[in-house]
Amino acid sequence: MKKIAVLIPCYNESKTIEKVIKDYKKALPEADIYVYDNNSTDHTDEIAKKAGAIVRYEYRQGKGNVIRSMFRDIDADCYLMIDGDDTYPAENAKEMCDLVLDGIADMVIGDRLSSTYFTENKRPFHNMGNRLVRFLINKIFKNNIKDIMTGYRAFSYDFVKGFPVLSKGFEIETEMTIHAVDKNFKLVEIPVTYRDRPEGSVSKLNTYKDGIKVLKTIGTLFKEYRPSLFFNLIAFLFLIITFILGIPPFVEYFKTGLVLRFPSLIVASISLVISILLCIAGIILEVIAKKHKQLYELYMQTIRRNK
Repeated sequence: MKKIAVLIPCYNESKTIEKVIKDYKKALPEADIYVYDNNSTDHTDEIAKKAGAIVRYEYRQGKGNVIRSMFRDIDADCYLMIDGDDTYPAENAKEMCDLVLDGIADMVIGDRLSSTYFTENKRPFHNMGNRLVRFLINKIFKNNIKDIMTGYRAFSYDFVKGFPVLSKGFEIETEMTIHAVDKNFKLVEIPVTYRDRPEGSVSKLNTYKDGIKVLKTIGTLFKEYRPSLFFNLIAFLFLIITFILGIPPFVEYFKTGLVLRFPSLIVASISLVISILLCIAGIILEVIAKKHKQLYELYMQTIRRNK
C-alpha cells in the first residue's frame, strides 16, 4: 500500500482546521494527516490533535519555513499540500493523489483561477497579483501554467526530496512552480473549486508586503535559472543608453570636427563596457547553470536509487 501524507501548514486557523481535517480524512481515509503549527496563539494545535491529525511544530515563522520542515521530515509516496483555511474542497484530493501515484505527474496543480477564484475572492489586488505573477512566469519560463500561486498541490517523492526550499514565506508556491518548470518535472493541472474564507477567518497574506516578496523571488529565480536572458536584457538597456548618449557626439564630430559633448561620450563609453561585461557574465553563468542542472539530475538519480 502506497503511503499518502496530507500536509497542512497552519497559523491561527482554529475556526476551520477541524473541518479541514475531517474532510480530508473522509476523502483519503488511508492517508496520514500532518498539521504543522507555526506559532499559533488560538489553540489550532489542540483542535487539530482532537480531530485526529499528527501535530508537529515549526517555530520559524513563515509558510516556506514550514514546508521546508515538512518536506525534510516526512517520507511518503505522495504528498498532498493544502491550506488550513477551508478554501479548497476535498473532492479533488483522490484524483490529484492518483495522478502522482500512477506516475503521470510529479506535481499536480489545483487550478483555482480557471474555476471560481475570481468570483469567490473578494480582494481585488489578490486577483490582480495572481494574473501578474502568472503572466511573468509564463513569459520568462515559456510555459502556460494557469495558476502559479495555488496552495493546493500534490507531489511525488522525487520532487519533494529534490526541492531546495529557499523561500521563507508565501512566495514558496511561486518557487515550487519555477523549480518544477526549470527541472522539467511532469506537471498536470486540474481545475478545482475555490471558496472564500468563512466569516471570522482572517487571511495571513499581506497583499503588498508578500506581493513584493513574490516579485523579488521571481527576479531572483529568473537570474538563477535563466542567467543568459536576465543579463542580456540588462545589457540591452545599457546598449540603448550607449546609443542615446553616444550618437550625438559622433554626429557633431563629423559635422564640425569637434567633440562638444565630451561628458556624454565618456558616459556612453562606460555604458558600452558595462553592456559587454553583462553579456559575458550571462554567458559564463549560463554555463554554470547548465552544470548545476547536470549535477541536480545526478542527485535525483541517487534519490531514486535510495528510495
